[in-house]
Amino acid sequence: MTQSSETLIEIEDLHFSFGDKKIFNGINLRVPRGKVVAILGVGGSGKSTLLRLIGGQLRPQRGSVKVSGKIIHELDSEGLYAMRRDLGLMFQAGGLFSDISVFENIAFPMRELTDMPEEVIRDLVTMKLQAVGLRGASHLMPNELSGGMARRVALARAIALDPLLTMYDEPFAGLDPISLNIIALLIRRLNDALAATSIVVTYDVSESLKVVDYAYLIHKGLVAAEGAPADLIVSKDPFVQQFLHAQPTGPVEFHMESPPYGEDMGIGT
Repeated sequence: MTQSSETLIEIEDLHFSFGDKKIFNGINLRVPRGKVVAILGVGGSGKSTLLRLIGGQLRPQRGSVKVSGKIIHELDSEGLYAMRRDLGLMFQAGGLFSDISVFENIAFPMRELTDMPEEVIRDLVTMKLQAVGLRGASHLMPNELSGGMARRVALARAIALDPLLTMYDEPFAGLDPISLNIIALLIRRLNDALAATSIVVTYDVSESLKVVDYAYLIHKGLVAAEGAPADLIVSKDPFVQQFLHAQPTGPVEFHMESPPYGEDMGIGT
């Protein structure tokens, strides 16, 4: 994880805030080439924000985000566009275009970013749909899909151009157990088949740890723990134990920071 020649993404001393709300307070992490890496954390810990920083949609207040050795927030528009052509993203809510078919959703990035002829696009879309088991759904509209089917179509679109890096933002949210397991295995198989690199941002511990090579646990703006799944599962760290094993008590508090309850309720005043 430390050799730069094997590292695709390198984040160093990253600081980022939304107004007065601090999201990252000097976070450091690396994503090696060819691996599937999970970014885990409770809701509001900054997981999706991290993807936006990697993709150049947001700029850090301090520190750096490097992809293939290039500092993302120092790229000009042309350099950023070139980087994004090698990046696939599966949006948290799927992000399918509602007014075009499944086929056209997957064909969209091919038409926008390449000059491939239509017959080649047709064959590639068919291949991507076959990979996610939905070749028979090519003519359907997004509102005709189940939640699990929509996720698989979103996954097919994310890998439409065989990107160097694919980022999955909460790919398991709202799925039934069967669809969830299918999506998790697809992410693993597609990453290996394409010799690509994948980042899976999620709060679903059990499924993600089955398929990833390495995981980072984010808490209070920093990396609270990191390691291979097998090592994290047996960790004695209180935060790791609470998060991975869904324990009700521990370093992660259920109640958001607030004035004393009695003060708010006017008790004792």
